[in-house]
Amino acid sequence: MTSTETSAVDRRRWFALAIVMTAAFMDLVDVTIVNIAIPSIQEEAGATFSQIQWITAGYALAFAAGLITGGRLGDIHGRKRLFLVGIGGFTLASALCGFAVNPEMLVASRILQGGMAAMMVPQVLSIVHATFPAEERGKVFGLFGAIVGLGAVSGPLLGALLTEWDLFGLAWRPIFLINLPVGIAGLLLGSRFITESRAPRALKLDLVGVALVTLGLLMLLYPLTRGRELGWPVWGYVSMAGAVVVFGLLVAYERRKGERDGSPLVELSLFRVKSFAAGIAVQTVFGVALGVFFLVWTLYMQVGLGWSPLRAGLTGVPFSIAVSTAAGLSVQKLVPRFGRGVLQAGALVMAAGVLIYIWESGRYGLAIASWQMALPLVVMGVGMGLIVAPLTDAVLSEVPREHSGSASGLINTVQQMGNALGLGLVSVVFFGRISDRLAPRQIGPAFVDAFQYALGWVAAVLIAIFLLMFALPRRPAQHVEGADSVEAGERLKEPELVP
Repeated sequence: MTSTETSAVDRRRWFALAIVMTAAFMDLVDVTIVNIAIPSIQEEAGATFSQIQWITAGYALAFAAGLITGGRLGDIHGRKRLFLVGIGGFTLASALCGFAVNPEMLVASRILQGGMAAMMVPQVLSIVHATFPAEERGKVFGLFGAIVGLGAVSGPLLGALLTEWDLFGLAWRPIFLINLPVGIAGLLLGSRFITESRAPRALKLDLVGVALVTLGLLMLLYPLTRGRELGWPVWGYVSMAGAVVVFGLLVAYERRKGERDGSPLVELSLFRVKSFAAGIAVQTVFGVALGVFFLVWTLYMQVGLGWSPLRAGLTGVPFSIAVSTAAGLSVQKLVPRFGRGVLQAGALVMAAGVLIYIWESGRYGLAIASWQMALPLVVMGVGMGLIVAPLTDAVLSEVPREHSGSASGLINTVQQMGNALGLGLVSVVFFGRISDRLAPRQIGPAFVDAFQYALGWVAAVLIAIFLLMFALPRRPAQHVEGADSVEAGERLKEPELVP
């Protein structure tokens, strides 16, 4: 290959990276952008409280239930093809959400949007895994971590701006319609610049595995999502216990399926890779911490302190900047030198930020200002940035490329499961501290107290994450001397690239 051809290929894959990262950002923003516009949706569309619950929960349930299947479909039919199907469907669903004529149509469109995101998102990490060599992946995952950081806080800020501006008198609808130009551009550019890849062995879709995964996740996540609203009925606990049985059946079936034809939906051999198994455990618990924090943080500012959505969104900007900056530095500069210690330092730094936030909330009470929150938010953001990018790197570093789609789906699925568990815990660690009957003057102090109590739990979870991280490899495989040896080459087989 000539130097000109090499340069063209290099430009092509970086263009492809920009496209898939933009799609990932679009999904991350869409997860959070709706929450800030809920009062507007409720008022303008006439949605009931139950319908509002489903507008947010329907997306999460469809997303979590379809992630593993989406990853495996990419392995079978081509990651580029599934990415294009996903981003095209996501864009169409966004249009249906934006032009919904009633709450029922909005709920159905959000469920479709979550399902399409489940087709799109797993391909992002798979395309990166298949396109970039091991020595460059650290830099790429650093960029991915920065995108995650921006997406985490940009959603509420963007939602607040779009809702407050009331563009063309459309009220809340632009929060969905903004996806249309981004999605169309991603579809057109992706078809040109992304190189197709798939698993080198012919795989088949495991329909029984799909059914068991979907059933198990719904049995677990539905009661967690609706439990508090329904008063934690007995059937919810029975459903969650039954989910454990379903997942047990899934493991047994997938083991037999793998032995029979080598095409299981969940590649159980991945869990024999120590870095993957440990990383999945950390990812799940980390999701719990984030699920608790982001919800109680929003409620604390908007309900407890009485702040507008725009002020609450702007308050999170220092956090977003800190996450993005630390994520880039952690993978490119720190992890190659200090390895696992960077992630553990991140857990301790984030816990320290949470403790500072608890202290400030107690000291200033209802008079706390946005600028006073900047210190704990920056400390927490630095800690999160040190974790989020290298953790993905560590989980996938030793995964064979032919299973990268399945692995990516699992990573995203356990993150969503962790978030759902965290949201379920909010009813205990936050609402459990608040009386059902509060006078208007009691709301603020009650929410401040509940916020401090919930953050105490977040700090405890972060300490648990610090301890779990001792099971991670000291250094990701690509940073270990001799990682490109024959043994590593056998472990990371080349994918089939399709022109």
